[in-house]
Amino acid sequence: MAPSMSSRITLLALLSATTLYCFYKARRLKLAAAVASRDLAVSIRKPKLIYVSETGTSKTLAYRLHKLLASKGVDFDLVDVKDYEPEDLSKETLVVIVASTWEDGKPPPKAKFFDDWIEESANDFRVGSLLLKKCKFAVFGIGSGAYGEHFNTVAKGFAKKLKALGANELVPLWEGDVDVGKLGREIDTWGHKLIGSLEVGVEENGVVACGRLDDESDVEGVYESDDEDEEENGTESDVIDLEDIAGKGPSRNSKSAINGSVVKNDGPREMVTPVIRANLQKQGYKIIGSHSGVKICRWTKAQLRGRGGCYKHSFYGIESHRCMEATPSLACANKCVFCWRHHTNPVGKSWRWKMDDPLEIVNTAIDLHTKMIKQMKGVPGVQEKRLAEGLVPRHCALSLVGEPIMYPEINTLVDELHRRRISTFLVTNAQFPDKIKLLKPITQLYVSVDASTKESLKAVDRPLFGDFWERFLDSLNALKEKQQRTVYRLTLVKGWNAEDVDGYYNLFSVGKPDFIEIKGVTYCGTSATSKLTMENVPWHTDVRAFSEALALKSEGEYEVACEHEHSCCVLLAKVDKFKIDGQWFTWIDYEKFHDLVASGKPFNSSDYMTATPSWAVYGAAEGGFDPDQLRYRKERNHKSSNPSV
Repeated sequence: MAPSMSSRITLLALLSATTLYCFYKARRLKLAAAVASRDLAVSIRKPKLIYVSETGTSKTLAYRLHKLLASKGVDFDLVDVKDYEPEDLSKETLVVIVASTWEDGKPPPKAKFFDDWIEESANDFRVGSLLLKKCKFAVFGIGSGAYGEHFNTVAKGFAKKLKALGANELVPLWEGDVDVGKLGREIDTWGHKLIGSLEVGVEENGVVACGRLDDESDVEGVYESDDEDEEENGTESDVIDLEDIAGKGPSRNSKSAINGSVVKNDGPREMVTPVIRANLQKQGYKIIGSHSGVKICRWTKAQLRGRGGCYKHSFYGIESHRCMEATPSLACANKCVFCWRHHTNPVGKSWRWKMDDPLEIVNTAIDLHTKMIKQMKGVPGVQEKRLAEGLVPRHCALSLVGEPIMYPEINTLVDELHRRRISTFLVTNAQFPDKIKLLKPITQLYVSVDASTKESLKAVDRPLFGDFWERFLDSLNALKEKQQRTVYRLTLVKGWNAEDVDGYYNLFSVGKPDFIEIKGVTYCGTSATSKLTMENVPWHTDVRAFSEALALKSEGEYEVACEHEHSCCVLLAKVDKFKIDGQWFTWIDYEKFHDLVASGKPFNSSDYMTATPSWAVYGAAEGGFDPDQLRYRKERNHKSSNPSV
């Protein structure tokens, strides 16, 4: 019997529904396959090892960690933070970050976008705390414990923000300290902990992709240095650049995390670590004990050969071939942009190291200095008489790198030098006013006045202290109370501090110094910690013009007294104290000074001054060059950009 119309309609509806269902099911299966394919693609993304570096320390450590992970079969993409898109974090399953802290607790400039992105995402309620729920992470920080509250702030910030976005921390944050000097070993220890956690992760969910690197050439390239050999010999790797260069707050506490546990330090540590020692020795320093140094000056060598002395010879009558450069503290509280040593020395805001005996420091300094003088024997041009005189130093420039006034026994050390009738020229960076007040009489006391405003001082000196400006002004005030010769030392850096004549003049009334030395910055090469170029170096004509403008501003209180063209240096002196009947008396009667010290009676700067020779006076044809010396000029084939030359 033929089916009824209603039956046919029912059958047709059933077939249509079945067809639609099958079509719907096929679409769902296809969509599910696409989603699964996408999830699989995400799950097999290679883990990322991201480094945040400015001077190269973090980069070197990241390469070291990369090599360690590869040796264990864990395959990471090694990425510079500037080349990484932070939006891709939501696609990652594993991210490891090696991060340094830069100025004021901030990341290096190249990491600003990355840091801003995770900061904004972590604080945006629309993003939520599940954005990185599939991502695991670990962070290794690099900083200097001397910077107190800013110690490793970047690494700590990254860890906090990643957690806020839902990421899971594989191993605890490690806070590496460049001052300790064991970063290479610490990254290895932390790397093994990371590998252990990854092995557990593979067993649980197979997230981590393993296998050897396809190309390890970059990694091997980094380790062509002597790093590994140095570690085998018991010294530290060459990972020592000081990347954390601003901050404030108390010094580190007496406990540190080593191998995941908290241990007590065995008292104060040595200031000079093996790596710092090696870096300074490469620069010609002879290290004394655990925190002092001595170095022979090029002007000492020059005057031994009768080729002229330094500006101190022209301004104050020192004998450069009998001058010893030394410091009882290689540490400093500033990170000046013009630092000669590119910040290879330690930093600190208080004395927290082992302390050597002052008598031993003086004895060793003289011994090492005289050995360096003896090595000049036989050098072409060295005069026998001057060589014999050089073996008995008469002057000590307590400057070099570091802050000598930090040394707790500085007064005892100065007394010992004076007992041997060695004059003292001490330079301080104006961050320790109390130390200046307690300082015994020295031959001449310098305070570095590197800028005229709070903002420019912070930019030029990059101080550790938060109250650096107050300390600076207090130091100038302390200078005013001293009865012996006092000096403002101005280092002019074009584009940084060489324009504000009014600002510098306003500081004259604070410390009322006897002299103002104005010197053009010495270019020592551009580095990751100093971006100065030859464009920042003023010509002698620039220094003269600046000095004349300052003298004019003082309305007769100071006049330009001397110059040393070779050093690009000019001296302003107080007229009422050091100019008598039109004659300058900026030179020092050193024998009279030592007699005054030995007497134990009060004395002032006028009591040991002597006449300045005509060749050293400002505007003399000799330009501050001693005519008794033989001037030696090197041939220079390059064209000068100075229109006055």
